[in-house]
Amino acid sequence: MSGSAVLQSKIALAEGGGGASAPNHIAIIMDGNGRWAARRGLPRFEGHRRGVEAVRRTVKASMELGVRYLTIYSFSTENWSRPAAEIAELMGLLRRYIRNDLADLHARNVRVRIIGEKTGVLEDIQRLLVEAETVTRSNTGLTLVIAFNYGARQELVTAMRKAAAEVAEGRLDPANIDAATVERFLLTDGIPEPDLLIRTSGEQRLSNFLLWQLAYAEFVFLPVLWPDFEKANLQEAIGIFRGRNRRFGGVGSPT
Repeated sequence: MSGSAVLQSKIALAEGGGGASAPNHIAIIMDGNGRWAARRGLPRFEGHRRGVEAVRRTVKASMELGVRYLTIYSFSTENWSRPAAEIAELMGLLRRYIRNDLADLHARNVRVRIIGEKTGVLEDIQRLLVEAETVTRSNTGLTLVIAFNYGARQELVTAMRKAAAEVAEGRLDPANIDAATVERFLLTDGIPEPDLLIRTSGEQRLSNFLLWQLAYAEFVFLPVLWPDFEKANLQEAIGIFRGRNRRFGGVGSPT
């Protein structure tokens, strides 16, 4: 697909999803678990546990509001620098979430996609992630994309290596490399770009999340800490999104 065709496709999607309907794809940086716990004199683990409950609420709310794709930033490649005890707690929460919620997600016709590096991930967690994708592969409702052990810079490096390998093998002409070619090598291949990025806790940065995919997304930063995130907060962010004029580098409608 040419660059102009890709742009026209994005504009069409924006026009179709910018009215009364919800954004087609929402990405969320779930921030503030530790601060939520600290303000209440609780251990950080309790903040993470309450954060999982917020994930459940958000998945349910997204389905009710007609969102087709929901991507959550659950664990970054940089998160391995956290204390070993906290990492162990986070891995335990992930295990419980998949074991306890997978059947319910499947029953609700949710498809699970996992994006991220598999290197360094414990084998039992790898098996659970594969199971979640396999069991829900044929579902046609909300697609829940879980970014686990994910880093956008590493994703781009890996994509360039794959492209270089195809060039070396003679299967790809460097002169034909365009945006669509790059997207084919990304972990999000087959997933539409996010229309809306939400980050909670008031922080205003991407933290190495979907650097390529968020090029034309609308950013909404909310002061609410992630464990307190409710359907009303999601609706607030969608309301802000609807008020934006998405031009994709072009000229907006005259006022």
